Formats: sequence, structure tokens, C-alpha cells
Amino acid sequence: MHPLTNLIKNDMKPAHGVTEPGAIAFAVATAREHLRGPLATITVELNSGLYKNAFTCGIPGCEESGNLFAAALGGVWGDSAKGLEILSGVGARERGKAHTLIAEGRVQVLLKDISSDIFIRATVTSATDTVILEIKDSHTQIHKIIVNDTVIFEENRETSAEKASATAAITNYSLSEFVDYVKGVPTGELEFITDAFILNMDLFDEGLRSDRTTFIKYLFEKNGNQIISENEEDTALLLGVGAIEARVLGLNKPAMSITGSGAHGIIATLPLYGVYKAGDYKKEQVLRATALSFLTCMYIKEYSGKLSAFCGCAIAAGCGAACGLSYLKGGSIEKIENTINNFASGITGMICDGGNQGCVMKGVTAIDSAFRASAFALKGLHIDAKHGILGSTPEATMKNMGRIASPGMTATEGEIVRIMEEK
Repeated sequence: MHPLTNLIKNDMKPAHGVTEPGAIAFAVATAREHLRGPLATITVELNSGLYKNAFTCGIPGCEESGNLFAAALGGVWGDSAKGLEILSGVGARERGKAHTLIAEGRVQVLLKDISSDIFIRATVTSATDTVILEIKDSHTQIHKIIVNDTVIFEENRETSAEKASATAAITNYSLSEFVDYVKGVPTGELEFITDAFILNMDLFDEGLRSDRTTFIKYLFEKNGNQIISENEEDTALLLGVGAIEARVLGLNKPAMSITGSGAHGIIATLPLYGVYKAGDYKKEQVLRATALSFLTCMYIKEYSGKLSAFCGCAIAAGCGAACGLSYLKGGSIEKIENTINNFASGITGMICDGGNQGCVMKGVTAIDSAFRASAFALKGLHIDAKHGILGSTPEATMKNMGRIASPGMTATEGEIVRIMEEK
């Protein structure tokens, strides 16, 4: 199996609800499993990206939202073996218990620092025990567990370094190598990407059925009251934005994530899937285009950090979708490079103010920008590399896109959090 296949396969994971509430619940639930006796209190400390992303985010199976409620649910519900799908199956009983914990003042969520590095520290207590669990680097990567001042688990530094090295390995490749890979890899080696189409389309279908969604209904009407029409752009917009809306509202279906984010996974896949279904393309073509979309997204995110002040689902995944679109439509490596320049010159710098209903509009912008960037490039129109943040190579441009987020927007991240807390 090609190393790039392994990179995608290891990064592509189901996530139930927006990733950050799931990660908070996972941390609390895992810590809780080490307690003796009934749970007394929960304290969760988060880096700014996690704190912001879960601040008003919908939770699967719940009308409630936010990091406080996610932490409370982790205290009363969930098997940590489920990972980011830990909140699946939450019902009225669990919601009631979570409300009681919050009403009694037994749950608090604190901002630790302004950082794009994932960090969660969950402290849970009972009458006899105090358990502290830390997560670093990825949403379910447990770094340390302390029970009553005794460290019972600590991640091996070499193992942690190996994991970081494995994901960073993507920056050892060039865009041309990505394109050579997607052109030459056996189709069967990419068949697993079909799982992303299926899972994300199931989430879309849930959104279309729900009486809580609104934007998806309008986009469905705009697409001729069809899920798949002959209009590639309207179909792509409907699928991508519809699934995003379902996700941020907390509808009870998982998404297939990439780089730890379901929204990234949706934007990187469903617009391309929509074009494939609406147009005259073969499944093999969309699998290869989606692989390129994933790799481009992963490359940019390696420089921006997992969580930051810029909207990764629009900028990183949107750029991936744009490149995949140009590939799907027969674009050369030069056209794909120009697609990146066009896209980077447009929406780089769009802020992330958490996982919330506003992600719908960011998704609209991302998908629209992907189509425009690709269409211009395929017509021979592009922004010259001498302008703005563009680099002399596509790799430099993607790195610069990431640098705008981290360290570039650290102060912006702090201001976003302050604005949210003031409300």
C-alpha cells in the first residue's frame, strides 16, 4: 500500500457530532471510568481552539449545545471505547442528569490558553478520588492519567513523537507527487474513500428530513427540489452545506472526519461527490479527486495547526475541494497549481468563531470559492505568484496559508474568545 494511502486512511475517522464536544465528553468519560464511587465534580480546561469550537456547538441527540453541556454528558454517559462517537445514543435520561450536574454547580469549563495546539485537561472527583486526564495533539490522544497524585498512564514520548512525525510526513511530498499518486494508485486502494461518501450522505439525508434545518430546505428548492440535478454547482452546494448544517445542529448521525474535523471531511468530499453524481464522471475519477482533496487539506492543516482562528473547513478543505474539482475536470498539474493560487488569494484569513450555525455560511463561501478558483484556472486565469501571500511554489503557498492561522492569527483567536464570552 502506498504511504499516502496510509496517511489518508489513518486520518479519516467517523465523528459523531462536531468533533470538539465529542472530545470533551471523551476526556471526561475516560477520566470518570477511573473513579471509585459516584461522580462529585467535573472541571475541564481547554485550549482556545477547543473552547471556541464547542462554545455554542450542537450536540447529537440534544437540543442543548456548548462545552459545558458536553462535559456534563461525559460525566453521566458514554463508553470511552467509542472515541469521537461517544455521544451516540444520548437520551432524555442522560440529558436530565447533565442538567442536574450543571444546575448544582458541579461542572465548570475553563479557558487554559490561546493556542492552536489541542489540549484538554479533565479533572473529575468523587468522595474518595481525584482523577486528572490530559489530551494533547489530537482529539482522543491521551497524554497522561493521574489518580490520587499517582501517574497510572503517561504517553511514551517516542510514541508521541512517532505519531507527530507520521502526520508531518505529508509535508515531505510536493503537489506534483500528490497528483502523480492519485493518477497512478490502483483504484482498489482508494475504495475505502467510498465510506466517507456514504457516511456524509447519510448525515445529509438526516438534515433534509429534520424539521430543525432551514438552509438545506432552501438549497433543495434551488436545486429543482432534487438532491441530484443536472446543475453541478447547485448539487455540490446542497450536499456540502446541507451536511454541515445537520452537523452543527447536532443531528444524530456521524460525519467522516479528516484532520480531526467532520466539517473538513464534509467539505473535502461532498462537493466532489455532488459533481460526480450530477455530471458525466466515473467513480474512479471521483475517488482519485477526493484523495487529492484530502491530501491538500492535510498539507495546509499541518502548518495551520489542528485548531486555530481561521476556518480550516473553508480554507484547507475548501482548497482541497478546489484542487479535486480541477483534477476531476481534467486539469493538468499547472492548472491545479493555479487553482491553489486563485483559492489562496480569495478567502485565506476567514475567521473561525466556533462550531455553530455560522459554519453554514462559511461552507457556502468555501464551496463557491472552490468552483470559482477551479473554473478560472481551467480557463487559464490565475493570480500571479508575486502577489500577496502566494509563494513561488504551490507548497510554499499552502504553507503560507497555514502560517496566516498559526502563528499569524493568535491575537485574533484571543479576541474572538473574548467577544464570545462577553455575550
